[in-house]
Amino acid sequence: FKINYYSDFMIKCRNIAKGKGKGELIVSSEPISFLGGVNPENGEIIDPNHELKGEIIKDKVLFIPGGKGSTVGSYVIFQMMKNSTAPKAIICLNAEPIIATGAIMSDIPMVDSPEEVKDLTNGTLVEVDGDNGTIEIL
Repeated sequence: FKINYYSDFMIKCRNIAKGKGKGELIVSSEPISFLGGVNPENGEIIDPNHELKGEIIKDKVLFIPGGKGSTVGSYVIFQMMKNSTAPKAIICLNAEPIIATGAIMSDIPMVDSPEEVKDLTNGTLVEVDGDNGTIEIL
């Protein structure tokens, strides 16, 4: 017998990629193209037109509306995992196949469709649980 307990600090989501990842949120209102938009060598956003240009997503929890661009973006995420420059977890408002595939291939926990987003702000420490489909605000 298991009780599902969700505190005020727990946000229900849809689970996309399994695992748990904890870190500081980096939030964007714009989708990201990993191919040409992120440097897999250091995790820096390099898209000159992106609001996060110059920010590093390595070891952060990335919260974006979704992805855009080429399917090769999945392999850029995989390369970031190989280089230890990937985010600790990914949260999307609406996951699309490119980022979902990249997260699954790279064992990066990922969820989408959070029930509540008002507390998901830059710098907030969270844990994403891709097994149970939750975000915990720490």
